[in-house]
Amino acid sequence: MRQTVLIGGIFHETHSFIDNITTREDFNIRIGDELLSCTGDASPLGGALEYATSQGWKIHPTVDIRATPSGPVEDDVFEWWWHEFESHWTPKTDAVLLILHGAMICQSQPDVEGELLKRIRNLPGGTNKPIFGVYDLHAHFTPTMAKHADCLVAYRENPHTDARESAVRAAELLTRHFATGELPTIYLRKLPILWPPTGVGTADDPMRSLEARARDLEKDEAIWVINITAGFAFGDTPNTGASLQAISTRDPSHALDELEYLATELKSFGECEDPSIESVIPQIHERINGLTVLVEPSDNIGGGAPGDCTGCLRALTTHQIPDAAICLNDPEAVIALSNCALGDRLTLPLGGKGSLLDQGPLELEVEFISRSDGRFELENKQSHLASMVGDFYEMGPSAVVCHEGLSILLTSNRTAPFDLGQWHSQGIEPAELNVIVVKAAVAHRAAYDPITARSFTVDTPGPCRSNLRMLPYIHAKL
Repeated sequence: MRQTVLIGGIFHETHSFIDNITTREDFNIRIGDELLSCTGDASPLGGALEYATSQGWKIHPTVDIRATPSGPVEDDVFEWWWHEFESHWTPKTDAVLLILHGAMICQSQPDVEGELLKRIRNLPGGTNKPIFGVYDLHAHFTPTMAKHADCLVAYRENPHTDARESAVRAAELLTRHFATGELPTIYLRKLPILWPPTGVGTADDPMRSLEARARDLEKDEAIWVINITAGFAFGDTPNTGASLQAISTRDPSHALDELEYLATELKSFGECEDPSIESVIPQIHERINGLTVLVEPSDNIGGGAPGDCTGCLRALTTHQIPDAAICLNDPEAVIALSNCALGDRLTLPLGGKGSLLDQGPLELEVEFISRSDGRFELENKQSHLASMVGDFYEMGPSAVVCHEGLSILLTSNRTAPFDLGQWHSQGIEPAELNVIVVKAAVAHRAAYDPITARSFTVDTPGPCRSNLRMLPYIHAKL
């Protein structure tokens, strides 16, 4: 029998301490058959659709929206999404497959994914409809999500090189349901742990050991999948923090008990506090043979930061570090450069416009080098950026300027530094530089580690600092 599967997606990682409000205009939106254009691309939706086609499923597309991480989302965005989803709903399907993030927060709804799952259950024919899906391991997994879904599969890698693979894994488990008639239950175990993004890379503990043990425990045939959810510390909700889920056809308490004990034992490995940029600068004064990467997690674009904070920029210019590069999201500066010719010089206030936690714009005299439309094809189709956009990214109108040996890429759209195509498209080869600033926490590593001789993660003013005690939490528990 040919199964009919209803597919939709809603994807946003919400930073509660960012000044801006995220509106519908910030989202990339596909409705109905427009979703099918993603089939086979690098996104989780593309993977799920390709798998569905290979299985001969009849796809019933609904609505898919995605946005770069940013501040709280207007309530209207979710209500609009729900209206579109509901208008495409039909009870004449065999299952629902959802592409989620898991950390979306609206102005008056801290648990968007839980709310939408609950609403699906209340639709005609939704009560017993199998609901499967995929989500980012940086999620606030809530009891409501566990109650109203049957099988949600987390990414296993951070950087998220397996986002597409994880969506396929969720679809494969849906095939298992179709073949066996079995329907598992999500058993949730919340952990009293809050790790910053810098502490949850899966190449290191605690996540490395937790993921490894989870794979061993999955050898129990009753356990379909075990998720290690690192959480997203910059979303302020009652459910913020790490959690475990075992999707199983029988009580998996033994597995959850073991993983909770292991997480507690390894808790300190994920608690990071970064050295100040000024304490690191003396180490990079002497050039080495190879690229030095300055990681600036306080301005982590992938975590919702504005991408224009000036901490590392100030240090590089003050200490005159040669042959360096940094990217700033500064559409005002791009506009100011719109009439420049090659070699023109002018003084601009750069960066410092997107967060009250930053020191503000830094005025620099710069030489105009080039401009572009900012579009580039992703070189790594398994990157976290690919999981968000597919095969291409739009930085918007962009310009390159130079200040005393410092190349500055200015963009109009925030661009998470997860793909070297960002620089190559501007005629810059990062591997040949002395120093480059990366505004990220962990997800940049898939792109940059192969060309990095040494790396320093540094603390600067900004909304995504690793020291969580500096953030004004109201709902989350430290």
